[in-house]
Amino acid sequence: MDTLTRDALTVLQPGFTGTTPPDWVLRRLGEGLAAVGLFGRNVATPEQLAALTARLRAERDDVLVAIDEEGGDVTRLEVRTGSSFPGNLALGAVDDPDLTRSVARELGRRLAECGINLNWAPSADVNSDPDNPVIGVRSFGADPELVARHTAAYVEGLQAAGVAACTKHFPGHGDTSVDSHDDMPRVGVDLPTLRARDLPPFHAAVAAGTKAVMSAHILLPALDPRLPATLSPDVLHGLLRAPVERGGLGFDGLIVTDGIEMRAISAAWGIERGGVLALAAGCDAICVGGGHSDEGTVLRLRDAIVDAVRSGELPEERLSDAATRVRALACWASKAGEGAREGSAPTPDIGLTAARRALRVTAPTGRGASGGGADGPAREGPVHVAAYTPSANFAVGDETPWGIAADLARLLPGTSTGNYGPATADADAVLRDADGRPVVAVVRDVHRHPWMATALAALVAARPDTVVVEMGLPQAPPTGALHIATHGAARVCGTAAAEAIAGRIAG
Repeated sequence: MDTLTRDALTVLQPGFTGTTPPDWVLRRLGEGLAAVGLFGRNVATPEQLAALTARLRAERDDVLVAIDEEGGDVTRLEVRTGSSFPGNLALGAVDDPDLTRSVARELGRRLAECGINLNWAPSADVNSDPDNPVIGVRSFGADPELVARHTAAYVEGLQAAGVAACTKHFPGHGDTSVDSHDDMPRVGVDLPTLRARDLPPFHAAVAAGTKAVMSAHILLPALDPRLPATLSPDVLHGLLRAPVERGGLGFDGLIVTDGIEMRAISAAWGIERGGVLALAAGCDAICVGGGHSDEGTVLRLRDAIVDAVRSGELPEERLSDAATRVRALACWASKAGEGAREGSAPTPDIGLTAARRALRVTAPTGRGASGGGADGPAREGPVHVAAYTPSANFAVGDETPWGIAADLARLLPGTSTGNYGPATADADAVLRDADGRPVVAVVRDVHRHPWMATALAALVAARPDTVVVEMGLPQAPPTGALHIATHGAARVCGTAAAEAIAGRIAG
């Protein structure tokens, strides 16, 4: 196969379906494909995942195996159980960079054990819009400096485990009211605001040595009035690659697109045209496969890139440079993985430790907030858990369980649970289901869902002893007899909240 076609395959990061690699993926690895992306659909058990990645490496020993494993609400490794690690908002609430570094290192160690060496994480977005429909608890917080120090710690921890970090979503997805999976978000702030608010975490990530940066499919007229960041030379070359002395970030690693099939790109340009424009703008790798996971998509992208080079639209040296950066990261990952395996001791309980520290409990007496569930009520009998369930965004997905019901049932036998949506969240219905038992109301981003806020207010008015657990962004004022903010819906966050409610945390 000619060099041009090999390079076109090298810059793709495609996904596939199934828990074993399909023949077409193995065949394309022999023809130049240098990376694959894994999603929840590819994961059953750690042992299965390790076997999958070993099969990939039997075809190409330096293949980059990527995954979107943020921990917290966005997990692929534990898509069917919920994550063993709290997400970014919980870590930001604790604000202990050493803890963040330790969590990221243990997460990286587990990824590396499964043969994964590139993580499309961390999210370095500053969640400046609390109504943001896609970032929220995926951000460390709304303070740029806090987000910056935890982004750096996360990059350091992950890469110490031999897994390359891919810091996202450059230049910042935190001030958006639209999910770029659905449409094109627009951030209308001026350049000084962008530099002061959104860029510090990316500066910190670059200084910490992040091996990759993921571009955002967002329009920032202050930088480029026509093209989203993923397709904009002004954003990628003029800002991310530009030297620090010229106002840039001086980043020299791999630039990866967010999913090229997301509607912010595909609806306006199509996948193939979008991929070519992204490479021309300065991206080095095209992420595809969250939605389009077939061989035909890969071949159409490959051929579109080859045709663009042959027509003169995409300079051949630009494609060659991108492919060289992919191979350089693959080389780093192979060496780093070997070194990390020699000295990486497991810390299996670090995720639950972090989740416990992230709890903020507000008591009805006005004693204020506390960490670790110290003010948690003792419940001697069973309770009824009323879970108010919003629609999940695309990044989180709807496969991953969340809540506290399973843990409370373990700690308080006889506990029941009910799921309530916009049409069923009637206080009388909840109280009938509770049948006299104390009620624990579990909500997620109650400030973004008027139906949920209304239902919760009615329940608390009818049963003032209701305990409220907020597992999303704790933006709404605390309510209920006791309010527990977990700062995320990871499995360990639910465990920590259940322990607090059951009065089982020692010390």
